[in-house]
Amino acid sequence: MTGGRSNEHPADVVVRRLRAFRAVSNEAAAKLEDVVRGRIVVAPAGQDLACEGDPAKSIRMILTGWAARYKTLEDGRRQIVNFVLPGDTCDAQIYLLERLDHSIAALTSVSYAELDRDRFESLISADRRLAEALWCETLSNAAIQREWTLNLGRRDAFERVAHLLCEVMARLRVVGLIDGNSCAFPITQMDLADATGLSVVHVNRTLQELRSADLIVLRDRTLTIRNPEALRDAALFDPDYLHYVSTD
Repeated sequence: MTGGRSNEHPADVVVRRLRAFRAVSNEAAAKLEDVVRGRIVVAPAGQDLACEGDPAKSIRMILTGWAARYKTLEDGRRQIVNFVLPGDTCDAQIYLLERLDHSIAALTSVSYAELDRDRFESLISADRRLAEALWCETLSNAAIQREWTLNLGRRDAFERVAHLLCEVMARLRVVGLIDGNSCAFPITQMDLADATGLSVVHVNRTLQELRSADLIVLRDRTLTIRNPEALRDAALFDPDYLHYVSTD
């Protein structure tokens, strides 16, 4: 469930995500696929795709696999500030800045398209809907950051982990990487701890509580939501902050 569908272009997952924000035309989708072709990079799990302080000159579009944006303190403590899933762009307007203020690491093996400013600006200048979709994605990412801040500041551990699981499921659904109520979930409990501000022991205990409540099954790197409505209620999850207007 982490890969794409058969007989599709690697960029199709990006197109599906952008179409969750705007009605991107087939012509614009074809242009995006042309730009991506030949500019695909593969990175193994654990490798940084970009590091804090690097020049902000490349736009990366994740095609397969999971990555994470993160910050670290001088003593090595890490905070994951967002998961980067298939179809995500990081970031569409990053070249407007001088340097990156965070790092991006592959949590699994990933493939991504790396575009320079000239190719990217040529792409978006040719199609208003595509440009709007990319801006909407940027705004959605900002909204996700606000929701994560709320998670860390006000939700308890049970709500925090449940909310993250609901969000991941919603984000994967719009790019077609859901099988019923199941999805690939390849991240470790350490990754979850670094994303939720909890200890690994607390994350383990919270996952056990979610299982005991018959809300989830997490086995063999696959997450199954047993009762989606009950999990959303437990998480106080409202997907409106993702700002999806279409799931076509």
